[in-house]
Amino acid sequence: MHQDSLDRITLDDTAIAAHLEAADTAALMLALVHLTGSMDHLRGDISLLQEFLNPDDGLTDEQRARVRAMALEAIAAYRDGGPRDAGEHYMPSREELQEMLGFLTGRELGEDYIEFLTSELSLNGEDPYHQPAIESVAVEQRADFSVLIIGAGMSGLLSAVRLQQAGIPFTVIEKNADVGGTWFENTYPGCRVDSPNHVYSYSFKPKDWPQHYSAQAVLRDYFADTANEYALREHIEFGAEVQQARWDENARRWRVTIAAAGDAAAATREVTANAVISAVGQLNRPRWPDIKGSGSFAGISFHSAQWEHEHDLSGKRVGVIGTGASAFQFLPIVAESAASVTQFQRTPPWMVANPDYFQEVPQSMHWLLRSVPFYAKWFRFAMFWRTAEGLLDAVRADDGWNRGEHSVGELNQAFREALEANLAEQLAERPDLLAACTPSYPPGAKRALIDDGRYLGALQRDNVSLVTDPIAEITPAGVTCASGAQHEFDVLIYATGFQASGFLQPMQIIGADGADLHDVWDDEARAFKGVTMPGFPNLFFCYGPNTNIVVNGSIVFFSECEVRYILGCLALAMEGSGAIDVTRDAFDAYNDWVDEGNRGMAWGRSNVNTWYKNASGHITQNWPFTMLEFWQQTRAVDAANYRSV
Repeated sequence: MHQDSLDRITLDDTAIAAHLEAADTAALMLALVHLTGSMDHLRGDISLLQEFLNPDDGLTDEQRARVRAMALEAIAAYRDGGPRDAGEHYMPSREELQEMLGFLTGRELGEDYIEFLTSELSLNGEDPYHQPAIESVAVEQRADFSVLIIGAGMSGLLSAVRLQQAGIPFTVIEKNADVGGTWFENTYPGCRVDSPNHVYSYSFKPKDWPQHYSAQAVLRDYFADTANEYALREHIEFGAEVQQARWDENARRWRVTIAAAGDAAAATREVTANAVISAVGQLNRPRWPDIKGSGSFAGISFHSAQWEHEHDLSGKRVGVIGTGASAFQFLPIVAESAASVTQFQRTPPWMVANPDYFQEVPQSMHWLLRSVPFYAKWFRFAMFWRTAEGLLDAVRADDGWNRGEHSVGELNQAFREALEANLAEQLAERPDLLAACTPSYPPGAKRALIDDGRYLGALQRDNVSLVTDPIAEITPAGVTCASGAQHEFDVLIYATGFQASGFLQPMQIIGADGADLHDVWDDEARAFKGVTMPGFPNLFFCYGPNTNIVVNGSIVFFSECEVRYILGCLALAMEGSGAIDVTRDAFDAYNDWVDEGNRGMAWGRSNVNTWYKNASGHITQNWPFTMLEFWQQTRAVDAANYRSV
C-alpha cells in the first residue's frame, strides 16, 4: 500500500491493541523504526528465528507482548500528532537499512543483496523496475516506434503499462473477450493462486487482498482494474489472435497476420510493428492425455481448464484424471455434492502445509495494512523474502549424495522428512492413502502443492476413491485400468495440465532468412535471459524459456524484471538502426550456464516425469538460481551482447 493512501487512525488504544494481536511481528518491528526514529528495539534481546521450514518467529509470548506494547505506544503517538506530522516519518540510513534487512532475514547480506532488496522495498516510493535507458531516447523517436503485444494477461498488461509510461505506441492482441489471461480462462471450482497474494501483484499496484491466496475471480478483477486504471482497453483488440509473425529484413519491421480467434476460416489481415512482445504465457492451452479410447466416453467430459459450468455434478459419479494443482483445488468441492469421486493418480504431488491457504485475511490485518505507516511495505517485503530464497537451498543437489531418487542432498532429505511428517499426521488413520500419497521422487523435482488439509481430508471421505492402477483405456462407460478393473462414470474430468513447454504455440514465427522459430527450437526452447533469440530481431518473450519458478518467488517479479530488460533492448534498438539481434556467442554462453545450474537442482537430477522437461529430458522451464541473480541479469542491457541489423 502506498504510504500516502493510509487511512487516518481514529481508534482508541483498546481497539488498536486488539488489532495488533494479528500483526506480523517482523513487519511491525521494522515499521516501528519509521514511527519512532530509533533502532534500539532491533538491538535488544528480541531477534527473529529464521530456521528451515519453521513458520514460527522464535519469540516467546512475553517478547511478542513487549513488541505489541511498543507498537501501541508509537501508533497512539502517531494518531495523536506525535513529534512529527503524518507522512513525515524517519527514513533509515543505508547502514541502518542494512541492519534492518539483516534483522528480518537472519543473514549478513552482501552489498549485492542490499542493493537488490533496497530497490524491491522502495521505501521512498521510487519505482524498483524503472528502466532509465529508455529516457536517453528522444521523446519523438519513442513516439515513432511501435510495439505489438501478444496477450493481455499478467505480462501483457504489465508490458502495456510500461510502454505507455515510456511514451511508446503499442497494440495488444488478445484472443479472449477480456483481460486476465489464465485468470480469465480458468474458472473451475476452487481455482486460486498458489503464491502469497501480497507478492503476486504488480509493484506499482499494491492491493489489500481479501485472502492470503485469493480466488480466480479476485485475480481476474485485479487485472481488469489494472486495464481500466491505466486506460489500456483502447489499445487492446479482443477476440483476435496472431497466426503468424514474419520479420521483414528490408523494412526492419514485423509483419503480423491476425484473424478472429477460434475461426479457422476467418479472413486475415496484416499489421506491422517495429517490435513484438510475446506475452502468451504457458498455462493457456490444455493438455489432453494420450490414452487409448480418448473421446469415446458417452457421458459428460471436459478439461478442468475449460470447465463446463452448465453441468450440475450433484449426485453424479465423477471420474477425475490427474492429481495436479487444478484437481487439488476442485476435488474437495466436487466431492461435497457428487455421489462419488474417483481420482486416477499417476504420480503423487508433494504437499507443503499452509493453514492460511483458503483463509480470509483477518480484519485486524486489513487495518494494519491500511493504517500503520510502512507496515504494508515491510509486510509485503517479508512475504517476498520468505517466498524468495528460503527453500532454494533445500532443492539444490549435493555432490556425492547417494540416496538415489528419494532426495538429492542433506537439506533436501530434511525437506522430505518434514513433508512426510505432514502426510503421516494427516493420514494417520489411512495407511493405504499414506503409501499412495507419498512421492518416491525428491521434493522440488516437481511443483509442490499447498496443503491446508482440505485435499487430504477429501480423499478420506466415504464417497472418494484414489486409484493408482494405471489407466489402460477410456470406454463409453468410463475407465478401464491395466489390472482390468472397470470404473463407470456419469462425468469424466481431465485435470491433466497444460502444454506448457510448447512456447508460442500455435503461432508461426518466421525470423531472419526465413527461419521458423519452432523448427529452430525443435522442442529445445531456449532464449537469452529468457527474453531474446538469435535470428529473431526485435522479438521479445515474457515468461519465456527458463524463467519459471519452482520454490522461490512470484512469477510477477520475473515478469517485471523481463519487461524492464525489454525496455532496455528497445532503447538500444532505437539508438541504433532500429533493430537488434542477440549474438550467438552470448546466447550459447548464457544457456550453458543455465543448463549447468538446472543439472544441479532436484528437477535436473531426478528422472521423474514432469512438465519442466521436454521429451529429451532438457529443462526448458526452470530458473535454477536466486532471484537476486535474475534481477542482476535483467537490470540493464549490455550492448556487447547484441548487434544492429
